[in-house]
Amino acid sequence: MVDPIIKDPEVAVARRAADGRSSTAPDDAGDSRPQVLLLSGRFQVRGSCTYTLRLAKHLPDSGIRPLVVCPNARLVEAKQRRELGIREYPYLDVPFYNRLILHRVVHDLGEQIPDLIHVQSRRVLRQGKWLARRLNRPYVLTVHDYLSPQERVQLNDPLCAQVITVSESVKRDLIAKTGVRPEIVTVIPSGVDLNVEARAEPILDPGHVPIIGTAGPLETVKGLPFFLGAASRVLQTGRDVEFLVAGAGPEEANLRRLARELGVSSKVTFVPYMLNFSESLSAMDIFCLPSLQQGLGTIMLEAMASGIPVIASRVGGVYGVIHDQHNGLLVPPSNSRQLADRILELLCDPLRARHIGENGRELVQEEFGLHRMVGLTAELYQRVIDTASSVATT
Repeated sequence: MVDPIIKDPEVAVARRAADGRSSTAPDDAGDSRPQVLLLSGRFQVRGSCTYTLRLAKHLPDSGIRPLVVCPNARLVEAKQRRELGIREYPYLDVPFYNRLILHRVVHDLGEQIPDLIHVQSRRVLRQGKWLARRLNRPYVLTVHDYLSPQERVQLNDPLCAQVITVSESVKRDLIAKTGVRPEIVTVIPSGVDLNVEARAEPILDPGHVPIIGTAGPLETVKGLPFFLGAASRVLQTGRDVEFLVAGAGPEEANLRRLARELGVSSKVTFVPYMLNFSESLSAMDIFCLPSLQQGLGTIMLEAMASGIPVIASRVGGVYGVIHDQHNGLLVPPSNSRQLADRILELLCDPLRARHIGENGRELVQEEFGLHRMVGLTAELYQRVIDTASSVATT
């Protein structure tokens, strides 16, 4: 008998896509450790995606069994997808089809129902809520940035056990815009790997041409036209400097065009399609974060962990990290002139640049280590699971 749900040919495509997902995780039957389903959107050049990969890799060290479910992980290396057991369900994030795909997720879980669902970003919050209701499990949501003025998020439903924000600034914004109960919002800053290889050359070594860089999703909110504007101003002084833009996103074509219009395209290198920015960061002498808004800045933290001096916009979560003139430099957002002036200050004083970079490295080592983030997250999971268990038994 033909399944009536697949009479629609488009639905049939979605069903076949779900059947063809990647599911290489080992059989966890008999493992008594809590299991947490990490529900992610499509893996893109974005800090929230790196966040998911780091949790998936290191949560087992804290006694948690992670299971990553997402619509697409093609940007993740095949070897890493296999090692982490990432399950891909195409169309999971597509309206109409996603309900069918969610049923498939539930079917594949079988009797191994996770103890908790961790929704990795608001992009898949609706799907996370559906799974939580269907499986009768609490969920946790991580909020990485600020809500847009038109965005409506409801977080006061009973199954929403905790909301993680990456900075106090994001927490305040979330509470003000959603009315979520403050007691269920916990700040856990994103963590970065502190085991960074030593640079072959010191920052601004006179033996090579300085490289000023930025990295991340190429989106309007990142303020990258102002980085290119600053590049133009610096090059107009006659200094021999190279600029690097690492990342991918919808603004890439516009940024390349702007570089040509400013006459700096020969001095600006674009390195697209990267989830791991370590190679690009290792080439930089100065890292710039010209964002118009910023929840925290994971790639900025990675630059600081490498001892690279940072110049960042005076916005949002950056305030909780950068102390101007001590472990970084701050500039007003949307201001190419002041960004260029700060770049020139460091180019003219390599010793100061290295000192700022070292102060930044010390701060990240103390407060933003990867194992600290994972440990605090695992502790939060355990509290939520214990609370849900005690409620179920009363």
